[in-house]
Amino acid sequence: MLQTLQRRWFLLLLVAVLTAGLWGAKQFAPLVERLPRDWIIGSVLLAMALPLRIDTLWTTLRRPGPACLAVTINLAVLPPLAWIVSRGLADDLAVGVIVAATVPCTLASAAVWTRRAGGNDATSLLVTMATNLSCFLVTPAWLLFLAGRSTTAMRFDDMVLKLLLLIVLPIVLAQLLRTISAVGRWATANKTGLGVYAQLGILTMVLIAAVHGGRTLDSLHEQLALWIGQIVLMLALVGLLHTIAWWIGYWSAGKLDLAREEQIAVAFAGSQKTLTVGLVVALQFGGLVVLPMLAYHVEQLLIDTLLADQLRVSKRSAPS
Repeated sequence: MLQTLQRRWFLLLLVAVLTAGLWGAKQFAPLVERLPRDWIIGSVLLAMALPLRIDTLWTTLRRPGPACLAVTINLAVLPPLAWIVSRGLADDLAVGVIVAATVPCTLASAAVWTRRAGGNDATSLLVTMATNLSCFLVTPAWLLFLAGRSTTAMRFDDMVLKLLLLIVLPIVLAQLLRTISAVGRWATANKTGLGVYAQLGILTMVLIAAVHGGRTLDSLHEQLALWIGQIVLMLALVGLLHTIAWWIGYWSAGKLDLAREEQIAVAFAGSQKTLTVGLVVALQFGGLVVLPMLAYHVEQLLIDTLLADQLRVSKRSAPS
């Protein structure tokens, strides 16, 4: 039991914070409104990127095929798939599903789950870096194309600038800081502490997003019964979307005769999405747009835990 809590503490806290924010939106609203969310996001990205060693990716860059396949699935295949599956949802939830699909691969869990399943985590890391560094253009472009009517209140260049400053700049700054040998050694030695800080920062952003969603749900109290079906449908569609993307990655990598380690990396990195960037974008819309992003993150952790454990078991049982 204790080992399970140690391994799943973040997921358990994520669910607890999400529930508290949704149900206690009025109580948490004064606190949330005072939080400097832009500074929180920037510092989280800096903390997540500092321990990353870009120099370890050179070997992977010599054979970029698997990473290119995963990037294509993550940034080119998933967004139109999300648009298709979201057609039966109300506007806010539909836009939220599209937002979840257009943001980059997560900085934290893609490599961890790839490694856990026996895959090449260097490929996952390369996909993470490529998608995050390009998100300031790719995400706004997809949103303008797929959710144009809902983005009329948001200027394209404003979103580009916001993502450039809050996402790309901290990642680039972290890698520049790593060129200072003392900083690089410190970041490597304190990888665990930086990771815990980043996770706590993400939980803070989850609380902010959950409170925004909870206040919107409170305003719909007379129509809440009508929205329950839509929310349940959204939860099912988000899980389906992630699972389809995972299998597209695993299947296509197999068809291209990539090694099993690369198949696993393509599957996880091609289908996972970052909560950090997703909340930055979703909070610009407000309303219930944040709910699909939160749902996607929670469901990808649950689904990918099962898939990674199954792959690890199948590898052990395979004849040598």
